[in-house]
Amino acid sequence: MQTWYFSEQSYHPAWSEVHGDVRITAASDAIDPATAHRLLNRYIDEWVAADELGFNIMVNEHHATYTCMSVSCMLTLGILANRTKNARLLALGVPLLNRLDPFRIAEEIAYVDCMSGGRLEVGLIKGTPFEMYVSNANPADAMQRYWEAHDVVEKALSHQEGPFSWEGRYFDYRYVNVIPRCYQQPHPPMWLTTLSSATAREAGRRGLVLAITASAPAARMAYPIYREQYQETFGRPAALDRFAFLGYVGIGKDRATGLARGQKVLKFVEATERTAQSFINPPGILSDVDNARILRAGKTTSHRRKVLPDGTPMSDRPVAEEYVKNSVMFAGSPDDIVDQLRAFYDSCGGFGHFLMQMGGELTAAETIDSLELFAREVQPRLREFGIQQAAVA
Repeated sequence: MQTWYFSEQSYHPAWSEVHGDVRITAASDAIDPATAHRLLNRYIDEWVAADELGFNIMVNEHHATYTCMSVSCMLTLGILANRTKNARLLALGVPLLNRLDPFRIAEEIAYVDCMSGGRLEVGLIKGTPFEMYVSNANPADAMQRYWEAHDVVEKALSHQEGPFSWEGRYFDYRYVNVIPRCYQQPHPPMWLTTLSSATAREAGRRGLVLAITASAPAARMAYPIYREQYQETFGRPAALDRFAFLGYVGIGKDRATGLARGQKVLKFVEATERTAQSFINPPGILSDVDNARILRAGKTTSHRRKVLPDGTPMSDRPVAEEYVKNSVMFAGSPDDIVDQLRAFYDSCGGFGHFLMQMGGELTAAETIDSLELFAREVQPRLREFGIQQAAVA
């Protein structure tokens, strides 16, 4: 199993200073430029440290929110392509429904892949529903537009015989010609995130890496669907490297320290839920099936379950111990985390990529100590997961 270090690049000082929503309508005057400068450079330094410790690197982007200052995956990865040496660089992801020019997206991908010497991996994602208000895009036909944009990017990255034209339902280009072309041929590995069974099946048909973010039930639902479709399409079982899971991590020298750090990481989750109800679900963005699932789960802007495995309700605010029980967080001592990951790994049939999210309100010193501890005492044991599974099979 490969481990990828991820941080949302949050502006966490505003979470306690600003009352109310932290997305869309949040005022930028809550951001002190000097503090933002310090934090953004700190996050880059943490990724560089992760590279030196043997981790891969994941970045994302969001817009108009205190929870993520990264406005472009490719801006961040352009820096990291120069500052790092060995890590694979994952953009998970580029929100196609908010970025309205897929040709430009393809150019940025090819540029970073070439600069990094072929270390880039890319997730072309829908993006969070609330961000559609930022781009003023129509949510009613979002999935059709998403897949056309996805196809434009893939063709633009792989086409090498001079310009081609594209005349689609949503995009029209007379000349599409990406220079420089990708270092990896025909293009970098492509990923996709989803909580939907239909999208999991489409990912299997296309052979994309399927990533599930912070939802154990979604992984247990989507992975078998992907495996079935992949087998039908390609005539062979899907390898473990086709599956990824993102979980929050709080690690310390002992259980108490790890859980305390996990609680700081979950401050991010608490902040993300401060989104105005009117922005959560743009009309038409979700299918009837997905809307019914959300209504059954209860009013929420997060992916977390509303009950614990024993059926008792979760607390109103995120609690590390509860998130551990739901396999959304892996927290405690190194031994605790290995045991938790092993139990979840076995429950969903295995996966080849663990996306480790920290951040939140962890200090720089706590983050570096956590990375060093995970690299030294957890990661070597995770590399054996797939080997052990193959031996059992």
